[in-house]
Amino acid sequence: MPLSSIEDLTPTYGLNHYTVDRPLQKIYRALAGSNARDFTSLGRVVGSDLYEAAYRVDRLSKPHLITWGYRGVRVDKVWLDPLERRVLEDLVLVEGVNRFPYTGGSWVDHYASLYLVSDPGIGCIITITMQTAYALYKYAPEEIRSEYKKLAGIEKPPSWGATWFTERQGGSDLGANETVARHESGNIWRLTGYKYFASGAGIADIALVTARPPGAPPGAKGLELFAVPREYGGSLNFEVTRLKWKSGTVSVPTGEVELKESAGYLLGEKGKGIYYTLEDLMVSRLANSISAAGTSRKAYLEAALYASERRAFGRRLVEHELVRRDLLEMEVDIRAMTALALKAAHEFDKSWKDTPPYSERYHYARLLTHIAKNLTAEMAKGVTATAMELWGGIGFLHEFPIERLHREAMILPIWEGTSNIQALDMLEAMHKKGAHKTLLRDLSELARTAMHRREAWASVEMAKEALAAAASLDPSEVEYRGKDLLRTLGRIVSFIVLDWIAGEYGDEVMGEAALIYYKSRVKGGEFPRPEGRVLEELTSLDGGLNIY
Repeated sequence: MPLSSIEDLTPTYGLNHYTVDRPLQKIYRALAGSNARDFTSLGRVVGSDLYEAAYRVDRLSKPHLITWGYRGVRVDKVWLDPLERRVLEDLVLVEGVNRFPYTGGSWVDHYASLYLVSDPGIGCIITITMQTAYALYKYAPEEIRSEYKKLAGIEKPPSWGATWFTERQGGSDLGANETVARHESGNIWRLTGYKYFASGAGIADIALVTARPPGAPPGAKGLELFAVPREYGGSLNFEVTRLKWKSGTVSVPTGEVELKESAGYLLGEKGKGIYYTLEDLMVSRLANSISAAGTSRKAYLEAALYASERRAFGRRLVEHELVRRDLLEMEVDIRAMTALALKAAHEFDKSWKDTPPYSERYHYARLLTHIAKNLTAEMAKGVTATAMELWGGIGFLHEFPIERLHREAMILPIWEGTSNIQALDMLEAMHKKGAHKTLLRDLSELARTAMHRREAWASVEMAKEALAAAASLDPSEVEYRGKDLLRTLGRIVSFIVLDWIAGEYGDEVMGEAALIYYKSRVKGGEFPRPEGRVLEELTSLDGGLNIY
């Protein structure tokens, strides 16, 4: 008998999550172009070792804070399960998920690989490390800039990063930060304060930290961004006071960090810290978006495979029309949201080397990022809940992985700014930067080669009308309707990008998925029922895996 694994708890263990996901392959290749990569190796890892590591940590092996070492001095390190440590090192060093933008690849490559990882906890460790690499690569002084290579997995041993912006009194309101920074000499400052939500606490070798120098203006514009190493001058540079108990994402240790005259390197030009911080948040908001799409795909796999085996009322679940309808809605939404998230990543890739005051292209990428972050997170909550429901009563049991996926998805609307924050920032990008003008030009260009051009052009007109209606409102009413506008624009972008991809490939099934999304989500009509081969392909992955 083989050694036991979680294969008896989930039908998806052992699948190659890349080779079975033909929609991802097509969307990714359309946006990555001729340099698209083959993620078969990564797909194998995430369908086996990563899947088991995330399950194991959540159920049996939570991170543990070690405050004191045997020598009698503080170490403030977090013990991680050995399988999780190995998986993280494989993802960074072997699969190279963080190195693509720095070694001739693209951000589309990075986010496509993160879609496959799509475990919000482990994905968070990857993302905060990538954010740190990004900031060092662009803005660090020469004495520490090369550290980005270890964070990106270009050099060994790997390093791990973190982003510590949130404080008790502020939450998403960064302007309420109370951490102070005192200049010592050169690029070195001394930081004192308390960071309340500090993911990566105890494993980070270097962290990005916001703080306010003396005399700086109040609010967010008075903040600077610093790189704070775990050790400085041979001594521990900050203290981890505790780890938090969370509903999900257990695999990323989240704690509270106290800075006591902690040494930090000023990043970039003084006076521009808030711009660097918000820029860095784009990296994680895009990660949040693509992780939501990937987590939804994992939940779909769980539901579809379970439904293909489970029998009720004399038939397999998947032979019941309402179950097939559930799977169809999930599939259409996942495709649309994957297209939206990777489109935002594609635009970010064109502008990521911009610096303040930034270009029109950068502000467009930012606009799409706010929209994608919001819509994908909402979708992930719904898809994982539906997938858990299709499992019936056992889907609610703690012992089956589908239950964990839903708990993991619940953080996605909160992380990196709630839906209200995304709507407000979207409005700011339009009002102050005119990013919606670039959006309309881009949508018009994509509509020219979409598969369903009449519907694509109608969608462009709908976007124009929605923007014109918003412009006619007073500011308080615009804010009140902000999330409505975000959803309207997001659904339009999702449809047009998905339909453009269908047109590029001449892919009838992808085009039908786009058309269903248009009729049900953009127009808000009845959910259509496709027939024959299209229905079969849209309710199975049919790419090395035929579940019927």
